[in-house]
Amino acid sequence: MFDREQYTPGPASGARVEKRDGDKWTLILVRQLRHSPERVWQALTDPVQLREWAPFDVDGSLATAGKNVKLTWVGNPMPIDTKITRAEAPNFLEYGDIRWELEPFAGGTRLTLWANIDRRFVSWGAAGWHIAFDVLDHLLSGAPIGRLTDAMKSEAWQRLKAEYAAQFGAEEPRS
Repeated sequence: MFDREQYTPGPASGARVEKRDGDKWTLILVRQLRHSPERVWQALTDPVQLREWAPFDVDGSLATAGKNVKLTWVGNPMPIDTKITRAEAPNFLEYGDIRWELEPFAGGTRLTLWANIDRRFVSWGAAGWHIAFDVLDHLLSGAPIGRLTDAMKSEAWQRLKAEYAAQFGAEEPRS
């Protein structure tokens, strides 16, 4: 059993940004997981598993293209009506401003996330998803530590946010 108090994220890595028009950027994070694409797919689409690691809740499965769900980000009580625009198990998933790609890689999965985000918050998003991916890996490994809803208050999140801001050449908004 892993003690969540022992969790410390590693250094900022596996992320880049693509600058788009205006203030919207695309944050791209890549993580290699030791689990099959089918297992990772379940964690990306099942509301019960999402509640364990993702920074949002949904009121239904994300596994069906064309379906609408209510997506509620942690810290924001207003649900967002979200249409699943692409769901091709276990390879592609797209909804709202988020796109996932799962590729078999070295006995596991290379998971890539594309998230459209306001440039002012790109380092925040990278730090948050970095931690969420760590929590996902613990969940899939059978040692769940639970969603870290208070992660933004931690020194580790502050460190990651600053590291990603430096990597991206992005200014950090005030916390």
